[in-house]
Amino acid sequence: MSARSANVGASLPRLEAAGKINGAAKYTDDLARPFMLHGAILGSPLPHARIVSYEVRRARALPGVEAVITAQDFPYLPLGAIVKDETILAREKVRYVGEPVAAVAAVDRTVALEALKLIEIEYEELPAVLDFDAALSADAPIIHEQLRDYFKIFDCRFNGNVLSEQLVAEGDVDKAFVGCDVIVEGEFVTQAQAHAYLEPCAALAEVDDRNKITIWSSHQSINRVQANVCEALGISMSQVRVITPRVGGGFGGKMEATVQPIAAALALRTKKPVKVVLSREDDFAMMRSRHPARIWMRTGATRDGVLVAREVKLLYDAGAYCDDSPGVLAFGLYMARGPYRIANYRASGKLVYTNKLRASGFRGFGNPQVTFAGEIQIDEIAEKVGLDPFDFRMRNAIRTGDKWVGGQTVTSSGFAECLKQARSRSDWDRRRASPSGAPNGRPRGMGVAALAHICGVLGTSAIIRLAEDGSIILNTGAVDIGQGADTVLAQICAESLRVDVSRVNVVAPDTDATPYNWGTGASRVTYMGGRAVVGAAAAVKDKIFMHAAAMLECGVQDLELSDGGVVRVKGTDKKVSFFEISLRAHYGLGGPIIGEHAFVYDGEPFDPKRCTMIGFPFSNLGVYMFGVQVVEVEVDEDTGQVVPVAAWLAHDVGRAINPLAVEGQIQGGFVQGLGYALWEELIWDNGRLSNPTMMDYKIPGTLDVPLAIEPIIVEEHEASGPFGAKGVGEPGIIAAAPAVANAVAAATGVRFRQLPLTPERVFRGLIRS
Repeated sequence: MSARSANVGASLPRLEAAGKINGAAKYTDDLARPFMLHGAILGSPLPHARIVSYEVRRARALPGVEAVITAQDFPYLPLGAIVKDETILAREKVRYVGEPVAAVAAVDRTVALEALKLIEIEYEELPAVLDFDAALSADAPIIHEQLRDYFKIFDCRFNGNVLSEQLVAEGDVDKAFVGCDVIVEGEFVTQAQAHAYLEPCAALAEVDDRNKITIWSSHQSINRVQANVCEALGISMSQVRVITPRVGGGFGGKMEATVQPIAAALALRTKKPVKVVLSREDDFAMMRSRHPARIWMRTGATRDGVLVAREVKLLYDAGAYCDDSPGVLAFGLYMARGPYRIANYRASGKLVYTNKLRASGFRGFGNPQVTFAGEIQIDEIAEKVGLDPFDFRMRNAIRTGDKWVGGQTVTSSGFAECLKQARSRSDWDRRRASPSGAPNGRPRGMGVAALAHICGVLGTSAIIRLAEDGSIILNTGAVDIGQGADTVLAQICAESLRVDVSRVNVVAPDTDATPYNWGTGASRVTYMGGRAVVGAAAAVKDKIFMHAAAMLECGVQDLELSDGGVVRVKGTDKKVSFFEISLRAHYGLGGPIIGEHAFVYDGEPFDPKRCTMIGFPFSNLGVYMFGVQVVEVEVDEDTGQVVPVAAWLAHDVGRAINPLAVEGQIQGGFVQGLGYALWEELIWDNGRLSNPTMMDYKIPGTLDVPLAIEPIIVEEHEASGPFGAKGVGEPGIIAAAPAVANAVAAATGVRFRQLPLTPERVFRGLIRS
């Protein structure tokens, strides 16, 4: 018998790695089609204004221009994943600086940009609403006057500039607080963060002789792009094909429509291929951000360190349009209890429109904001009751079998093990007992923060076909945006059928050829996509065994898979290869062997008898991931600069399908979280984005991150997951900011409740203290 194939649990290099390294990988901007035109988009110069008139004749007359489009060229066709409040180009009003109002297709980008300068649009400027207080004031200008008439997929509970109001509650919170010995409360503020993906948004659209549009674009979901384009243009899904080239990151910012509908509209108008690639500045100004938030939180415990109650009030800034915002607010309310046993919990929230860049899903999906607040308060209570922060968290840690908010059972919790591992590997007890300053005399401190997240949501599917030579063709529709999903799904497929991963061909996502997958988001590809692959592989295995039983003249129950694509009669040397079986199926009997599996996340629904949920857009969520992050920082008290020195990151991933990829996701998420904690912030000046370039918007570079970032993989088997696996994509970012804030407090004795912890903000805080 051949040696066991190394698939699940093997640190294999990514399937696409060589192409990315040697330059062979093709991204959207690398693509070209015959007679291709180049598109450019004109953004609004004002944050809030009525569109009085358009004058585009000079632009259309410019040599080399083949199309100029505005909202006047389309019927009113609203789009949006949750509330249909947007159109392909601004119609009647503009609601943020940078909102697309017109687009051009020309023979080259230079001509297209010149044509934009010739477009004249007359505006009637309106008062702009730029923050929470302005949006909620009694006399606030209304940003969406027709909000009542928009189509909505759930009861938003809207009012004025409030897009959605929601409530989640369990237990008797008011009574519980009366019995608390220790209560902390405070307000926390978090900022807008840019997705800052490596590849700006881009799309190439081409119309064939049947008037069918093919779109290549940088995105996170072929199926969402297809739906968005069809909504925006009023055409059937059968008329739109979406293909995925290589994608240079997304982090949630490319889940819904970016420039694809505009590229498709220009292609339909010109009957030529049109490529639209945003500049970095346009991408910053036109696309999406993380939701800025204002969080009021109160947490209570007994004097012996048992958490009793928590109350949370959230304000999330949606920006000018809805996008995924109600889901983000809901998830923030859902996760703000933290990974702890707190029987009495009440969280309410409002989502408000403002005249700023629309906010959307972003790695963590509303969780980093509330975890920042929650984990600072956990440290504050631990200090008040005289417990080490680790001991306090362990005393209240949620365990396997406990219930989450809403009543779902936590089917696997590695949280306690994450606490143990992070404490041990960081040498927490010794370092905290005898803190030492940096060699330059600056104080150092260590901080810890914990997190929980989910990876079970929405629908997916997979198809597996046995090729004639016995190799495997895997077809899922899942988009690899740089996280290594193709490799992980190939490993799951290979392990399921006991073949080497080199024998699995992963089909590129294509709406004409691959099955449905909601998207690459919510840390769901390994768990959800992996389950679909395991199910499809099981169907293929059943058919393989049916053929093998006939060929080996035995019962199906007598067979077993052996390594290398072989079916063997148990306890004997009698065997038949996948190659032989496939030939029989293709040319002799039964037809090609194909297996499929499709499902929608099937976890427990929320229990209305246990928990009150009002205005909540989800019916179930689940499969919980956990993590604990420890960060050591030094603080320059003369300048306020916070320097991260080292980090230890323990994460419960269920089963690490590819440990190397898991470690990369943990480290990458944490570094992005450092950016959120210390540097990154989108800043507006009277509605205009002040820092829309990489020169002005600071993300962590090589010299900014600690030399020592130690990922610690904790494997707490999840029975429903593929080979016990859960997700890992988002958790790395979630606890970074509170871990840094708690470390700064340990170093300086001063607590900060607003992000980012810039030198200016920290210095002012130290002076005030």
